[in-house]
Amino acid sequence: MTTPESRPEPAITYASAGVDTHEGDRAVELMKDAVAATHGPEVLGGVGAFAGLLDVSALKDYRRPLLASSTDGVGTKIAIARALDVHHTIGQDLVGMVVDDIVVVGARPLAMTDYIACGTVVPERIADIVRGIADGCRLAGCALVGGETAEHPGLMAPQDYDVAGAAVGVVEADALLGPDRVRAGDVVLGMEASGLHSNGYSLVRAVVAARSLALEDHVEELGRTLGEELLEPTRIYAGDLLALLEDPAGAGVHALSHVTGGGLAANLARVVPRSLGARIDRAAWAPGAIFSRVADWGRVPLSDLEATLNMGVGMVAVVDPATADAAIAALGARGLAARTIGEVVDADALPAAAGSDVLVSGAKGVDGGAVLMTGTHPGWS
Repeated sequence: MTTPESRPEPAITYASAGVDTHEGDRAVELMKDAVAATHGPEVLGGVGAFAGLLDVSALKDYRRPLLASSTDGVGTKIAIARALDVHHTIGQDLVGMVVDDIVVVGARPLAMTDYIACGTVVPERIADIVRGIADGCRLAGCALVGGETAEHPGLMAPQDYDVAGAAVGVVEADALLGPDRVRAGDVVLGMEASGLHSNGYSLVRAVVAARSLALEDHVEELGRTLGEELLEPTRIYAGDLLALLEDPAGAGVHALSHVTGGGLAANLARVVPRSLGARIDRAAWAPGAIFSRVADWGRVPLSDLEATLNMGVGMVAVVDPATADAAIAALGARGLAARTIGEVVDADALPAAAGSDVLVSGAKGVDGGAVLMTGTHPGWS
């Protein structure tokens, strides 16, 4: 009988098929200290267990705890990281996209897991990604309790990778934020974004390619290279917002909206009741230079910019007008700039769109209220 060992062809091993488990183990060794740094006494088992374990005994003190969950990725911003071979910021982007969807309902993020798929495991690169995730979790006050790195040779090119994550949080039922709390007369506060965050990079990359722009080139309006600007990590709002909600200044917060894919109007519409509308005045803030650069380089219409990018506002709060100034001051004291950018009105009092106005309603499958974007940003024509 011919055995595999007696055949003239070379033996096929898992490593020769493109999967090197030893490199995977080395990646874990490089990242485990960063992951462990996110663990408090409530995390059991440490790094490397089959499942992350979290002691939730504290939930017994809740009257009616609600679990909140979210999952997301980073999208084509990863193409910029790969092009520059800079991978330690992408992880913070991932955490921001996930945990700040949880905090909008008033929930505190408890634990997060990540998943990295790649063509070839490069331990140092994987460790950089996970260190960024751990950094983001620390900013959010969230434990990184597990993850998976999967090598997909033949399915992904050697340098390709993608990241995704999921998190779970908790909120007391009677503290749940959302459309049911929003009232006519409420004020809309906009919180400053750190840049493009992690949405709209297919548009941005198309503009960069069309103009043959080099990521290494210094852009005077940005004060740094284009690549550095495009890799600016997503701001994580969870810690600041949870602090606000625990402060008397946050007592009037009725709803929050994370400005991600779809832009400000589409995401705000998700937390405005159908009987109401919101009027947003563009004159209330000036988007960062990267937004005007993308617009000018690609001659991108304003309506398309607003439906794709955050335009400098990464999180929105709908608050009682009596507490709006206190909320702005409390956020400012934590280093997060916020300002009044609009108001909530009865639906029949919302003006009709005219000129450069944009009216959005029924966004992302939510049968919510309409949002009218009106006016002109300072310095924009």
